[in-house]
Amino acid sequence: MQERARATRRSLLEAAACLFAENGYAGTSVNDISNRSGRTSGSVYFHYTSKEGIALAVVQDGFATWPALARCYVDRTVPPLERLVVLSHEIARALAEDSLTRAGARLWAERETINARLPDPFVLWTTAVTRLLAQARHSGHLAAHVRPAATARTLVRAFFGFCTLTEALDGREALRARISDWWELTLPAILSDPRPTTFTAPTRVGSDCGG
Repeated sequence: MQERARATRRSLLEAAACLFAENGYAGTSVNDISNRSGRTSGSVYFHYTSKEGIALAVVQDGFATWPALARCYVDRTVPPLERLVVLSHEIARALAEDSLTRAGARLWAERETINARLPDPFVLWTTAVTRLLAQARHSGHLAAHVRPAATARTLVRAFFGFCTLTEALDGREALRARISDWWELTLPAILSDPRPTTFTAPTRVGSDCGG
C-alpha cells in the first residue's frame, strides 16, 4: 500500500509539473492534473489537499534536487570558476528539459497568485556561487576588486533573468547555446586575467554527476 501511495503521489506530481510548466498556475486545474495523471480528482485531494498544496510540493521537489547537483561540482583539482560555468550549463539544461525544474521556476515567478509560501531557491544558489568565487579568489583567479558575496548576488539574479528572457524571446531550445555568450561577456569582468579562457565549454567536472 505504501508503494502504491508513493507511485500515485509521484504520478500526480509529474503530471502537475508538466501542466504548471506549460500553462502556469492559473491555467492549470485539479481536473487537468487528474486527467493528465490518469488518477481521480479525489486522489489529488487525498494526497495534496489543494492545488496550492500540489504547487508547493512541485516546487519543493524540484528545488530538492539542486543541492545534490551543486555538490557534484566540488572537485578542487578543477578551477572554481570553471566549475561555476559548467554548473550553470547544467542549470540551463534543467530549465530547458526537466519539467519539475521548469515548473518550479514558473511557479516561483507566479508566486503572488498562489496562496502558499514558496521556498526561495536563490538563497541556495547565491551561497554556492559565493563559495566558488571565494575559492577563485584564494586560487588567484578572481580580480582584486571583486567581492564574492556581492558579486554572487548579482550573478545569480542576472543569470536567471537571462535564462527567463532568452526562453521568452528565442525558445527554450536556444537556452543552453546562449549561456556561453553570457559567460563570454561576464567572465572578463571578474577574472584576474581577462584574456580568453576555455571556461565556456560545458564539460563535466563532477565525478558523481552521472551522464
